[in-house]
Amino acid sequence: MERISGFRLATGLFSAVAPKHATPVCYVVLPQHTRRAASTNTGNRRLHTTPPAAQDATLHLSSSAVPPALSPTALAQSGLSATTMPPALSCLPLSQVLRTYLITSISSSPLLLRTSTRILRSMLESRNPLTSIDRNPLLRSLLWHTFYRQFCAGETPSQVARVNAELRAQGYSGVILEYALEVLKDAEGAEASEEKDVGVWRRRMLETVAMASPGDFVGLKWSGMGPAAMRRMKEDREPSAAMEEAMHALCAAARDRRTSLLPAAEETWSLSGFFNWTMEMQRVYNAAAKGGECVVYSTYQAYLKQTPETISRHLALARKENFTLGLKLVRGAYLGSEDRALIHPSIEATHAAYDGIMASLIQREPNARITTPLAPWPNISVVLATHNAISVQLAQTLRRQQLSRGEPLTQLSFAQLQGMADEVSCTLIAAAKAAGEAAEEATGDGKAVAVRERVYKCTTWGSMGECLNYLLRRAAENKDAAGRTQETRRAMRGEIGRRVRGLVGLA
Repeated sequence: MERISGFRLATGLFSAVAPKHATPVCYVVLPQHTRRAASTNTGNRRLHTTPPAAQDATLHLSSSAVPPALSPTALAQSGLSATTMPPALSCLPLSQVLRTYLITSISSSPLLLRTSTRILRSMLESRNPLTSIDRNPLLRSLLWHTFYRQFCAGETPSQVARVNAELRAQGYSGVILEYALEVLKDAEGAEASEEKDVGVWRRRMLETVAMASPGDFVGLKWSGMGPAAMRRMKEDREPSAAMEEAMHALCAAARDRRTSLLPAAEETWSLSGFFNWTMEMQRVYNAAAKGGECVVYSTYQAYLKQTPETISRHLALARKENFTLGLKLVRGAYLGSEDRALIHPSIEATHAAYDGIMASLIQREPNARITTPLAPWPNISVVLATHNAISVQLAQTLRRQQLSRGEPLTQLSFAQLQGMADEVSCTLIAAAKAAGEAAEEATGDGKAVAVRERVYKCTTWGSMGECLNYLLRRAAENKDAAGRTQETRRAMRGEIGRRVRGLVGLA
């Protein structure tokens, strides 16, 4: 896999499967199409999809962690029902539904996907006026109204602000905003460009923070500072003076803006350096003495066997040094280039690792994955970056149980990529809204009886040319995650049908 410093979540970060779990106590009611099994074997990339039964079989959690289905009686007592739940995708504008259906139809056709990928690559490399997006307005318009609009926020601050406002209007808590420029072209390049690379990274990241709203996240990669930064992490060395200054400038700007930073994980050969750099920033900017804010997070990849031990070590460090530990949990991004001995042997094992780590962090107690006893636990803040509906349901179930017992909840956010897994994101939003409204009607005092989860969309900004690599990454991801693409396509087709029936009075 190429190393791209687009300050975004990498290809394999999000993975999704069709859920088999019954509707949990947290009032998640998924559309019928998402209950179908999906299994896709694409060689090394099989990490992305799995039959749902396999994930059920590998949840190494106590049986009490997964409650039985919410019965019709229980639904009625809670003020909710499957028939009164608002359609999950009803919050999306028709143009987005149609565009998503078009994109997923393309990605599910090998011929169409290869053709669209070739077009994007030719635009990236072309010096021909006919295939240059800067010189050919027809090609630019085609790309803008399809792939770019699907996955990107815009080229200018005003365009980014408009898209972010639209996402909030749909019910999202905010965005994870990333800058799409590729600046890392050769990890073994000369030191001569370090000053320029760091300067570009610093300027663009500060611009990204300025575009974000309070409560948003900003995605980034330390390797975005160029080949010299990559080498220093690989050699487990401290950042240079210029790099350290840029990192502190970015963290301070995020703190003042009340936004949070999500550094994306690197490959294992530079992972030790990555964690050292990130934890140093957490020590400074997440210090409990400064209010316990979580300004800087660190990314943990569940497909790596070493991840539970790494998380345990960082939890102990945060408790000892009294700072809030920010954790972004993903499945993994570098399957094609990593030593397979370092990775769990199957997708089922990766699912089990992800869900087990997630459960420990939510419940703030050790389990079969995070075995180190910690009493008390440090302050933590968690971002679950996943398109996996089963993992999302399990997380909600655990938090609903905690709320019912009067336990304090871990600060937690869910995140999915813009243009993907809308059926998962919108189901979270619709269920939380319906549960909150029903609870308010039932109690009359607005007392919360359901968790109003925070849901974010990860979106990128940059010029059309800067975003081409990002778009190619999304095209490749859709190709590898055919099962997920089919589920999203079915969801959009069902939503189109529902709206058509509504026009003729049959909905």
